[in-house]
Amino acid sequence: MDIQAIRAQFPILTQGVHGKPLVYFDNGATTQKPLSVTKRLEEYYTKENANVHRGVHTLSQIATEAYEEARRTIQRYVGAKESHEIIFTKGTTDSINLVAFSIGETLQEGDEIIISQMEHHSNIVPWQMVCQRKGCKLKVIPFDEKGNLMMDEFTKLLSSNTKIVSVTHVSNALGTINDVETIIEKAHQVGAKVLVDGAQSIQHIPVNVSELDCDFYAFSGHKVFGPTGIGVLYGKEAVLNELPPYQGGGDMIKEVTLEETTYNELPYKFEAGTPNIAGAIGLGAAFEFLTSLNMKEVENHEHELVEYATQALKEVEGLRIYGEADRKTSVISFLIDDLHPYDVGTLLDKMGIAVRTGHHCTQPIMQKFCIPGTIRASFSVYNTKEEVDVLVQALHRIVPILKS
Repeated sequence: MDIQAIRAQFPILTQGVHGKPLVYFDNGATTQKPLSVTKRLEEYYTKENANVHRGVHTLSQIATEAYEEARRTIQRYVGAKESHEIIFTKGTTDSINLVAFSIGETLQEGDEIIISQMEHHSNIVPWQMVCQRKGCKLKVIPFDEKGNLMMDEFTKLLSSNTKIVSVTHVSNALGTINDVETIIEKAHQVGAKVLVDGAQSIQHIPVNVSELDCDFYAFSGHKVFGPTGIGVLYGKEAVLNELPPYQGGGDMIKEVTLEETTYNELPYKFEAGTPNIAGAIGLGAAFEFLTSLNMKEVENHEHELVEYATQALKEVEGLRIYGEADRKTSVISFLIDDLHPYDVGTLLDKMGIAVRTGHHCTQPIMQKFCIPGTIRASFSVYNTKEEVDVLVQALHRIVPILKS
């Protein structure tokens, strides 16, 4: 894989920060955008801008075709059987809230929902709200000190009362790749539906929702080289048809009288109001970029980066890594003795290195380790070992300064 050719598609990576070459290691928060995405957005707004689905004029038809082609592009990439199983949302959070609200309306007091201890807040709070509203019980799969989900404990949590299991594919704080195949298989054995949070996976490892056999798969556009404010919820057609709509408004209706409303077919039943048309089209371009890559090679490249960085970072005095699971990718979270993550992150920024500091919206993970947060370096396909060297050399310089 020609990393330099890939980097050439991301002009932002060539700029300097504080007089230093930019090293961008905050891909877990958002990825940079290739020229094909930014140019596609410009093309839409300068040549195609119109509302979709209801207009008879030419621009509306062009915009509608571009919007629906983006849906088909994503369908092909993730291996969904039908394009109407791809629902455009605002992002992973919106996708999970959609499922939590809609399937929550079908739950009763005493029903059980299972999540894991390593979820980010967007896959915790919506389920807590369902439990408060419907009287359901929330159960949690713990993880061990290395960051592996404790699958034996998961099996013990399952019962005939389990209605939904919602787990992350890849942890944004630990980098753990969870065994979602086994989780899905076991959950289905008790009749539960499974939502997989793919916010940190689909840009790093091959994903096929049909092969996984998950009922739902959620991810955000801006973390897969696409625009902000757009995301996707994949759902099995039969499951989506059983659920009530999440929001009311234009496009999600078939017929409205003042007495009652009948709902539109998939996917429009879940896309009320004017959608993020430019965002969806830009996301389609992002998936065309992903399609141009060999995801197995991407996975191997990022695995090498993680292995290389892990060994190099351990040479920094006092550095401890949080999350050394048997299978992990793209993320290294660490602390250095009692140095505050914010102080380390601020000095790294002065040296042109962008990392994330804090709890990463995963406070239960931080509570397990009894720490306030970590410094997180998260990699993408365009990162290199040379950039890892820059990070490690910077840490060797700043640690004595902060400790003095």
